[in-house]
Amino acid sequence: VQLVESGGGLVQPGGSLRLSCTASGFTFSNYYMRWYRQAPGKERELVATITNVGGNRNYADSVKGRFTISRDNAKKTVYLQMDSLKPEDTAVYLCNSRPWGRDYWGQGTQVTVSS
Repeated sequence: VQLVESGGGLVQPGGSLRLSCTASGFTFSNYYMRWYRQAPGKERELVATITNVGGNRNYADSVKGRFTISRDNAKKTVYLQMDSLKPEDTAVYLCNSRPWGRDYWGQGTQVTVSS
């Protein structure tokens, strides 16, 4: 199983970024996908979840209304559109899935929100 994130970077407050996570090694369309984030000195936080066919999505209260999770099962890719970014969104963002009941993680992509 491999999860590869991309799309992070430095952005000013109020800006936008779109993260991508491309999966391989399992049947992507069978599994929920999640985005987590971890800021220095803080616990890993679940940001967003999308069901296997994309019918249901859930968000942390801290990002609701600003972030949108989506997926393209044909491309085996999950996205996180992040709008109205705030400095407190600064973190390493990681995608996650649980095929066969085991957690798999990508290497993460750094998002820094700063003026």
